Amino acid sequence: MKQAIKRTIVVGTRQSALALTQTGQVIEQLKAVCSEHNLPYDFEVRKIVTKGDRILDVMLSKVGGKGLFVKEIEESLLNKEIDFAVHSMKDMPYSLPEGLMNGAIPKRVDPRDCLITNGGLTFDQLPEGALVGTSSLRRASQLKHIRPDLRMESVRGNIDTRIRKLETEGFDAVVLAAAGLYRMGWEDRISSYVPVDVCVPAVGQGALGIECRVNDSGVRELLDMINDPETAFAVQAERSFLGALNGGCQIPIGAHATLLEERAADGSLQLSLTGIVGSPDGSVLLKETRLGTDPQRVGIEAAEALRARGADRILAEVGG
Repeated sequence: MKQAIKRTIVVGTRQSALALTQTGQVIEQLKAVCSEHNLPYDFEVRKIVTKGDRILDVMLSKVGGKGLFVKEIEESLLNKEIDFAVHSMKDMPYSLPEGLMNGAIPKRVDPRDCLITNGGLTFDQLPEGALVGTSSLRRASQLKHIRPDLRMESVRGNIDTRIRKLETEGFDAVVLAAAGLYRMGWEDRISSYVPVDVCVPAVGQGALGIECRVNDSGVRELLDMINDPETAFAVQAERSFLGALNGGCQIPIGAHATLLEERAADGSLQLSLTGIVGSPDGSVLLKETRLGTDPQRVGIEAAEALRARGADRILAEVGG
């Protein structure tokens, strides 16, 4: 019997340690699927430098534009230099270029933000006027809303670089996505978690987006085997919220959706979505929660409720 010719699938990724680690984890999942179903695929990783990787001395919100960490990768996809790409979902703009799609959203890991502090302090234990490092207006807005005394300062770079700045630049704490530390196997470095009712995560935080070409049926079928329907359902609501506010990834918008245990009367899955828009200084924080069975609709309804309360004005002020 003639053996099938193997296709080498080229996987695009940013070149940070975290990006390479999570790309490797996706490839391991796919190799297991290929082995189980006897599929003729090999994988090759291609590193791509994005605009967001090149500009490290400026707050992300001031760099401008959407898709700071994905544009160059998407160009490689469209040019057929790579076959799919692994992104942190929170880096992905709502609108994808024509011809591209999210081929899979694997099971999400912990979506919360976390603190890494000197002495293992929790958020409440941080001293008056503590210096806190974050590159995120969303985090700064919500944390300063609760603790106006905090001094927030931009800190960019990979996870290790940001953690090192606790010692080298006098920070009392840095705020990071817990998911990145889990993926790197560094969860023991986490001092405390910030509850989602205190700091609503970024849209898609903790989830990966695997982007591919719409017309590549082979890759689409393969990726579908590692898609997690419940994660995809929740992330769809969060991204609908982002799209309805015409928001980029680097402005003070957050959204977190969870599936409810109780199903609707017709048996449909139900979810709860909480969305926020805040001013960078934390003086204004608008929050809305909506429930429903249609993730697209739930996201839009939460966004419309925030618009009615002045969200557009806040986003316009920060360039959203």
